[in-house]
Amino acid sequence: RNAPQESGIAGDLWAIHGGGFYHLKKYKTAPRELPSELHWFKWEAYATWLSGFCLLAVVYYFNAQAFLLTPPETQAAHNEFTIAAVRALFQRNPSIAIVFAIAAVIGAWFVYDGLCRSRLQRAPGWLAACVFVALVLLTWLLCQVFSGRAAYIHVGAALGTMMVGNVFFVIIPAQKEMVAAVAEQRQIDVQHGANGLLRSRHNNYLTLPVLFIMLSSHFPGAYSHAWNWAILAGLAVVGWLVRHYFNVRKQRSPTALALLPLALLLMVGLAWLSAPRPQPPPQPQIAAENAATPPPDLARIAQIIQQRCVGCHAAAPTEFGFTAPPGGLTLETRASIAQHASRIFTATVVHKTMPIGNLTGMSDAERSVIAAWYQALTIQK
Repeated sequence: RNAPQESGIAGDLWAIHGGGFYHLKKYKTAPRELPSELHWFKWEAYATWLSGFCLLAVVYYFNAQAFLLTPPETQAAHNEFTIAAVRALFQRNPSIAIVFAIAAVIGAWFVYDGLCRSRLQRAPGWLAACVFVALVLLTWLLCQVFSGRAAYIHVGAALGTMMVGNVFFVIIPAQKEMVAAVAEQRQIDVQHGANGLLRSRHNNYLTLPVLFIMLSSHFPGAYSHAWNWAILAGLAVVGWLVRHYFNVRKQRSPTALALLPLALLLMVGLAWLSAPRPQPPPQPQIAAENAATPPPDLARIAQIIQQRCVGCHAAAPTEFGFTAPPGGLTLETRASIAQHASRIFTATVVHKTMPIGNLTGMSDAERSVIAAWYQALTIQK
């Protein structure tokens, strides 16, 4: 509610939650007297960041070849400064890749904080635009040198670091200064509150993109796409539009009401862009040539799966770092291969996300064999 009845109150909120009623008030500056105890909203952010970084290290750094790096490719010359050369360097020295990943996450905070402390803080709209451009550049760079899945999660780690940095370096110090000013009965510097409010608003708008990134490993259509960086940037815009709608929805303005349809249209467009594309039908001449060649049988597919996939997808995996089959999927028998034909085709041919990091070296020729086998199965059905 924007029209509170009490003087000195900037706004209040009546809410019902957990079987009880709540009345929250926000002071324009501060109350005349402070209560004996204050609840500080900080430990939630700190615990989330620390646990998230530990999980990042366990998954992406302890087994960098599988999850962090791109599959091995033709080695570039040592004196070349190209994306391929960087990928090759990371493949030869995973420790360098890990240092680069951590530096990108921490460096994002310094770039963001520098922008917020510049003259741009007087123009919040331009500041938000510059931060967005910087994040898009970071996303593009990480998507070039790391696997799409790792790139997404490191962008999320960078956003999370920015959010917790806001809490630790700006919001909490500003709040402590305000508490000290009230306790000492001196004038409150409103700039501290303004700085904290700016960073808090940024955290508010970053929440939904971070939530998607936390779940992004379940969406290979996004992170394995050739335009994965642009898809993530678009999804971030969708999250910001939705968040902005909930922030301004009580204004009932035409602009506010248009935010959700706009976000929906953008979301549908991104879903269409990242959706798996069906294999085009063969040209008549090629079809005639292949007619005399029988499609690969299940025995040939089982041979490929045994060599390239069963190291992980077995009841007792032999691949380093795996104690159970990913997703509970085992492919040790021909029956299980036939049962999960669609998943095998999608992961190995459409998205090419399997084998993980292509650790077992599945070739394009083998992927073509799987594609031909699956196409034959589809025709039979």
